[in-house]
Amino acid sequence: MGTTTAERPSGFEQSGFDAFTALCPSRRLLDTIGDKWVSLAIVALGLRGPLRYSELASQIEGVSQKMLTQSLRKMERDGLLTRTVTPSVPVRTDYELTPLGQTLLPVLAHLKEWAEDHMAEVDEARTAYDSKV
Repeated sequence: MGTTTAERPSGFEQSGFDAFTALCPSRRLLDTIGDKWVSLAIVALGLRGPLRYSELASQIEGVSQKMLTQSLRKMERDGLLTRTVTPSVPVRTDYELTPLGQTLLPVLAHLKEWAEDHMAEVDEARTAYDSKV
């Protein structure tokens, strides 16, 4: 069952989109933003400014080259970052958040901090749950 308009916060449909509806295109955007590699890349670029691919890869430990490349392409397609190629030897590629991408920084930085601050509590809850199952 979906939520009714009366159950949604006011101003919900001002944009003309409603992610609670099955066919709303904003769900695709939420899928991108909710990806852990995209979220971490946005926070890294937002806190450290423009970064080369190798600098970004070293900031986000554990991300494969394939996943980072795919994440950066999705972000560029959605207008969240710019990719600047400087002809040199070797070629230099820099990534930087766009003004649109910058608008996500406070939300995602806060989410990252929340996860770090509450990980011990979540681990306890998981252990308790797993012991019941």
